[in-house]
Amino acid sequence: MIAVKKLLGKGSLGLAAGLLLMGATNAQAQDAVAGKAVFDANCAVCHSIDADVVGPALRDVHERRGDEWLAKFISNSQEMVQAGDKDAVAVFEKFNKMPMPAFNTSLSEGDISNVIAYIKEASAAPVAAAVEEPAAADAAAPAVAAEPAEVAFLDLPPVLLFTFALSAAIIVLMVLVVVLLFRLFIPMLGNSIYDEDFRSSFAGRVLFLLRGDATVVTGKAKDHIHSDHDFDGIQEYDNDLPPWWKALFYVTIVFAVGYMLHYHVFKTGALQTEEYEMEMQQAALLAAKNAEDPNAVTNYEVLTDAAALESGKSIYTANCAACHGAEGQGTVGPNLTDEYWLHGGDVNDIFKTVKFGVPSKGMVPWQGKLTKDQMLEVSSYILSLQGTNPANAKEPQGEKM
Repeated sequence: MIAVKKLLGKGSLGLAAGLLLMGATNAQAQDAVAGKAVFDANCAVCHSIDADVVGPALRDVHERRGDEWLAKFISNSQEMVQAGDKDAVAVFEKFNKMPMPAFNTSLSEGDISNVIAYIKEASAAPVAAAVEEPAAADAAAPAVAAEPAEVAFLDLPPVLLFTFALSAAIIVLMVLVVVLLFRLFIPMLGNSIYDEDFRSSFAGRVLFLLRGDATVVTGKAKDHIHSDHDFDGIQEYDNDLPPWWKALFYVTIVFAVGYMLHYHVFKTGALQTEEYEMEMQQAALLAAKNAEDPNAVTNYEVLTDAAALESGKSIYTANCAACHGAEGQGTVGPNLTDEYWLHGGDVNDIFKTVKFGVPSKGMVPWQGKLTKDQMLEVSSYILSLQGTNPANAKEPQGEKM
């Protein structure tokens, strides 16, 4: 009987301990679930578990910093930076001195504890291996010609290599033949090569050019002074212009006549204005085909109906308020209620800023998270905040629109 009591006593203790552990595990799981909701609403804009975004990756951050440090940093990171906390300053410096919003006014201690519980649970999960699957060919996508690969000269087909070698051999033989002809026939001419008739001929000019006489290029220096060209003691010689200069002058005359006929008489060529307009049309077509081009021209209109603006407000509250303030007054990001804009204040400019982001300033791109309609709705809602003058608005930034 005593043995049975002892056994029951020990079993009761084990059962109680098991129930307590199960209850603790279940409570921790509930904390992580609640923490994920808080994290997604306030932190996911700037943080990821496995990758640096605006702020650092958070995997195992509780092991590196500790729960108490994390709670203080989430509550008010700038207070820790100003106090000289080494780790807080290091994070602030590493991520371009982008201040993290203080959450001690918007989140309770329980919310912050739940966020830390979620970070622990997410850190314990194995890192998902990225499996790269071959992209299926999109039949609707236009075929893009692959850039030709560079080929080394010696890797060209043997027929081409033989053709190049044969052409080089023919050129060398022609040069050798010309040199041999000069060496054979010039001695036969004797002193007659110095006659003016031979020297003024094409063969004579080439010969003397090869022998160092540059008259064929520079023209003949006659050293005759113009009798009537005397200005303040300065006299002018009647020398020939260089033949190359005269030839180039005649070529420019012919080119000018051809240019005038082609562009201004027969109008068979496009003038600069027409070429500019055609290139702009081509650029617009290319930009229209590429929806991911930040320079593509868009012509969205501001949405003014109440349903669209209400949808834009909910999107803004869930994704933008953490950095721009619940009323658009600006916190980490700029004030969205004044007339000053860093990247343009038109609805199309705001749409592009939302879509492509400004990574250098900490603004993340939203094109992978929001649809086109959602981005247009939130852009229209942002414009509806103009002139609302919220309390504690951030100072103007950018240019007045």
